[in-house]
Amino acid sequence: MAAPRPAAGLTSEWRLVDELRTHTRRSADPGTGATPVVLVHGLAVSHRYLTPLAVALAVTHPVYVPDLPGFGLTEHPEGAYDVQRHAEHLAAWLATYRLPPVCLLGHSFGAEVAAALAANHPEAVRALVLAGPTSDPAARSRRALVGRWLKDNVHEAPLQAPVLARDIWNARPWRVLATLSHSVHNTIEADLVRITAPTLVLTGGRDPIAPARWRDQVTRLVPEANLVVVPGAPHNVATTHPVAVAAAIRHLLAPQSALTDR
Repeated sequence: MAAPRPAAGLTSEWRLVDELRTHTRRSADPGTGATPVVLVHGLAVSHRYLTPLAVALAVTHPVYVPDLPGFGLTEHPEGAYDVQRHAEHLAAWLATYRLPPVCLLGHSFGAEVAAALAANHPEAVRALVLAGPTSDPAARSRRALVGRWLKDNVHEAPLQAPVLARDIWNARPWRVLATLSHSVHNTIEADLVRITAPTLVLTGGRDPIAPARWRDQVTRLVPEANLVVVPGAPHNVATTHPVAVAAAIRHLLAPQSALTDR
């Protein structure tokens, strides 16, 4: 909740991307020469809930957590962007920062955005992490997805509630609902099969939004993917289990890492 004030080694900055004043929460460069990691938030939320993971990764990697258009502290566009438009904005954001190929982590709706970017701009992505990805064809309606979200809330950390409330206020409820509609109409499978980067599909063991059958299907669809399940973790695994998620990302990026087991 600290942004735009500096906190926990993270600072805020804004850059003009496709005529939108875009906010990014970022860490200092640790000087290790490691691949930059870009964290992409999910629906209704912002950089805020990804702060624990950003802090865990910042010891070894430069970390960037942009707020998507209309969310967090980024300027509101006129309407609600769909998945492909968010992906193109993120590609423009990468070009603005002139980053080398990055490790891109997308969580929940952010995984849809990350998959689209990796499929359409493979040169920009060294490695990909799809964390708790939506949208499962078995729950491809607003009612079904909200039902799964309510089921997940039982297992989430209660302290996330004020962060979520702040993020919904920043985005406005109408934008959240419109983006939810874009999510349930997005056939992520068409992007998954075109991904060429080494990919990690990562979910919590108690995640009802990305259940076992769906996470297995995602892993099969991506040509070069491996699956990691964090035992006992809910949907917001990056918030509740940041150390485990950071370790999985470091293993993915390690020179000797090989994606063999599916």
